[in-house]
Amino acid sequence: MLHRQAPFPVAKLVLLLECQWQRSPTTHAVCALWLCSRIAGAVAGAALALGLALLCYVVRRQGIVSEVEEESGTRRLLYETCCTIAVYSHKDVERATGNFSDAYKLGAGAYATVYMGRFSNTGLVAIKRLKHPDTDNIEHVINEIKLVSSVSHPNLVHLLGCCIDSGEHILVYEFMPNGTLSQHLHRERGNGLSWSARVSIATETARAIAYLHTAVHPPIYHRDIKSSNILLDYDLRPKLADFGLSRVGMVESSHISTAPQGTPGYVDPQYHQNFHLSDKSDVYSYGVVLVEMITAMKVVDFRRAASEVNLASLAAEKIGKGLVEDIVDPIIKENWSGQSRASVQKVAELAFRCLAFHRDARPSMAEVAEELEKIMTEECSPAQPEGSEEQHDEPQSRRSAAESVVVEKPQAVSPISVQDQWASERSCSPCSSSSVASSRNLNRGI
Repeated sequence: MLHRQAPFPVAKLVLLLECQWQRSPTTHAVCALWLCSRIAGAVAGAALALGLALLCYVVRRQGIVSEVEEESGTRRLLYETCCTIAVYSHKDVERATGNFSDAYKLGAGAYATVYMGRFSNTGLVAIKRLKHPDTDNIEHVINEIKLVSSVSHPNLVHLLGCCIDSGEHILVYEFMPNGTLSQHLHRERGNGLSWSARVSIATETARAIAYLHTAVHPPIYHRDIKSSNILLDYDLRPKLADFGLSRVGMVESSHISTAPQGTPGYVDPQYHQNFHLSDKSDVYSYGVVLVEMITAMKVVDFRRAASEVNLASLAAEKIGKGLVEDIVDPIIKENWSGQSRASVQKVAELAFRCLAFHRDARPSMAEVAEELEKIMTEECSPAQPEGSEEQHDEPQSRRSAAESVVVEKPQAVSPISVQDQWASERSCSPCSSSSVASSRNLNRGI
């Protein structure tokens, strides 16, 4: 075992030097030099240690000051743009997500990864971590945050906060417990949706898009409408999410020029061809979602025949030839009635109009929402005398299908308080509203 050498007493060292001086002045000189070197070494070591400690303090201090300045700068920019959302530090987000643990991961896309998390002052939230943040242009990110936080509609996912810290851009949204429409349509979650549930989801989603196009000034074009961006809450109520590609439209023109972006299979072919983005680009994408609801097929599937890889093309051909039933989801066919069959046909014809190549031939989203309101009302209307028993059972079949796929709503109030301030009609009672009332609600953004 190594023992630490005890320090040599100074008094004893001085006495020893005096003795050595009496014997030999040369020896004294050597000892003096040795003593001076020891003292100088000790002083240098102490100075070095002090210098390192001071350097560490300064670096740490600068890091803390930098974090505080960055957070205060973010708050200042948000304040200047009239945004009142919460600002979280990177450490807060790390704690909320278990240091971005895979166990908290909800999904990943080309632009971001989404995690489930919980802050000390909130319930469950969805934390969207952008994969390629633009660290050189924070103002651009702040403007995007302003765009999302400036809209308020019961069928749009609400932005709760953000984190622009440590070179990361992170958005905090309300948590939607029943996943995405895509997961339910493709049997990745639950056992499928009834046709009544699909019509209700389609109608409320159309309201949200129409709100962005008509009730917001200047209008907002989403640019990435797809089934995986339609989230479902406890009651299968849809909320449109992911405004990462959204753009503000120009009031004085019918379109804006921008490089085509979006998800393959959903992108407007005319937008892809001439780079002209308009509200009708969202209409086309929504038409693809309608077809996806009818068929429960993948939008792009290379396992299908070469001429049927693209679902929009396949559906347009079948609908144009009057062969809609050839592509209807088998789950819908299991219990459908004459009224449901007619409803599917009407939605298919609406989707066919949305998928028109020329934008001028497509209806506006306000027209789409109004048409779906009528279809939903007819779907829930009293049955005709000749099929009264079969028609009467439809609402019950919808509840059965919904109960088999949804997460049950807890007895306590939802942890996301922002849901409480939205006064709107419940999607599970579509029969209580008329198309006139829904049109009035659309103009109010409700």
